[in-house]
Amino acid sequence: MPIATLREVLKNTRENHFAVGAFDTMDHAFTEGILAAAEETQTPVILAAGDFPGPDYSNFLPYLVDRISRTSVPVCLHFDHGGSFEACARAIRAGFSSVMIDGSALSFSENIALTKRVVEMAHACHVDVEGEVGHVGANAGSVESRRDDSWYTEPEAAAEFFEKTSVDALAVAIGTAHGVYKEAPKIDFERLRAIRSRVSVPLVMHGASGLSDEDFHRAVENGMCKINAFTNLTLAVTSRIADDMPSLISPLQMSHEISLKMTAYSKQEVLRHIRLFETEKIHERSRA
Repeated sequence: MPIATLREVLKNTRENHFAVGAFDTMDHAFTEGILAAAEETQTPVILAAGDFPGPDYSNFLPYLVDRISRTSVPVCLHFDHGGSFEACARAIRAGFSSVMIDGSALSFSENIALTKRVVEMAHACHVDVEGEVGHVGANAGSVESRRDDSWYTEPEAAAEFFEKTSVDALAVAIGTAHGVYKEAPKIDFERLRAIRSRVSVPLVMHGASGLSDEDFHRAVENGMCKINAFTNLTLAVTSRIADDMPSLISPLQMSHEISLKMTAYSKQEVLRHIRLFETEKIHERSRA
């Protein structure tokens, strides 16, 4: 199936109160687990690769583009946390169908100017754009951001940002942060509802790894359409593999088994998130 756009995979999310997961990947084994979960549930998925240290993307990205073309479900290839106009341009040339330009650390006017420039370039190439207003900070272990400060998204600012940039999705800050939380985050659902009432495009949650199941359900019900998941997935998968290590005897067995287990465990975690986000149940209803 051809690579889907962000707008295609997020279609009807707001109206039907479900979200689509965006799962960052840095290797083949994790990628296979994400796609296996999406194909088993026959739900759309967002496969993300970030603008942060990772694999040799010059070799990894052609694999992702080819692998997505052989899936049976809509898959968006999303460039996560693009830090500059040039980074987003490189991602578009590489084959991404969606890019995030993260100007949230800039002043409001500078963020608008940068995001609008990226939108104009991306839309000319039939590529969708996610922007961010407000700032989702970083806890320990974050690879997406090095900043430890954060500030909430103001509903009026979100409306102005969308109007002036024409982004296809908007990441907002309502109390989450990237990385591992020291204590449970306090999510401002009233703020989310206010933003939702002023902005018509899908809203995006970053820093969702420390949320409870109830937090996820409330976030989706109140307007979140795309939810990024990375830290909690990698921690869960690596913890289970570490528990299995004593049973892996030889180096050859270890290398082979770790790869297989990473795919299997990542699939299980992605399946859990697909169900948390109501993607499977509601997507089946929207297809009926």
